[in-house]
Amino acid sequence: MTTIRTVLLVDDEPSNLRLLQMLLNAEGYATLLAENGAEALALTAKQKPDIILLDIMMPEMNGFEVARQLKATPDTSNIPIIMVTALNDRGSRLKALEMGAEEFLIKPIDRAELSIRVKNLLRLKEYADFLADHNLRLESQVAVRTGQLSESYREAIYIMTSAAELKDEDTGLHVIRISYFCRVLAENLGMDTEFVDRITYASPMHDIGKIGIPDHILLKPGSFLPEEWAIMKTHPELGENILSRGGSPYLRMGAEIALNHHERWDGGGYPGGKRGEEIPLSARMMNIADQYDALRAKRPYKPAFDHDKAMQTITEGDGRTLPCHFDPMVLAAFNACAETFRGIYAEHAEA
Repeated sequence: MTTIRTVLLVDDEPSNLRLLQMLLNAEGYATLLAENGAEALALTAKQKPDIILLDIMMPEMNGFEVARQLKATPDTSNIPIIMVTALNDRGSRLKALEMGAEEFLIKPIDRAELSIRVKNLLRLKEYADFLADHNLRLESQVAVRTGQLSESYREAIYIMTSAAELKDEDTGLHVIRISYFCRVLAENLGMDTEFVDRITYASPMHDIGKIGIPDHILLKPGSFLPEEWAIMKTHPELGENILSRGGSPYLRMGAEIALNHHERWDGGGYPGGKRGEEIPLSARMMNIADQYDALRAKRPYKPAFDHDKAMQTITEGDGRTLPCHFDPMVLAAFNACAETFRGIYAEHAEA
């Protein structure tokens, strides 16, 4: 079925409009008529013609201004414009081109020239529309594939963290809480949606390196001997080695968190003794989230702390944990999110 193309004719002289309408209707085109610039803009916005024949010399708003406004509006900028004018000087042609017109017709109109110019511009517009539609479909397909790929990465993360949990004293609720804590901190710090998404899924992999720690050390109920502690402290590097083999953005952030989440702002952490902004932001956020969760949990060497005591320990210090261990900016965000942390822990507490 052949699509009938619509041509908008704009001229303040009714006789000119009738002539152009007769010529184009005879060629099989539908026509819209406008007698001034304002009417042309309104018709174009409402009915989106396929092409516009636009007179230059009109009162109030001339054709140059109409063309400028049409080309400056995203919804109408791709509609071809043929300027129809009695002016044949170079300056008028250059100004019309500057305003975005694609073609010219000099009055009096030659019927054959009119037909050819309209057909050529419509052919070009059809091809441009095809390309635009094709690009939209490609973008949609890429978005679907990207979503499928992201879901695959997330499934892999879930499988890896589940495997690590089988060897650790923490349950799956720990990594769920960590994920939410890091997400809340990232949002409070004004990070972009990409960073927020990545840290949400990367943070649960922080202790993946514990897979490589012998069970008799990892699950030991008492304190470590010096040589045992030295082995235990290798889990950040083991985790980084595991995750750095992957190419996904989740695994790359997971690797930097795994390696650096025990580093401290004041340089007193491990394994590298990094300080300040040498530590990636993702790991600085993970450090405080992990510390809060550890304080809330029962350990062989300590009872479970309630929310208020955990907050006080982090913000004021207790000798073992000190405020100088944390990035001041992240610590401020942690304070601002205190009640959200309380709610997350309560919702995902151990049975």
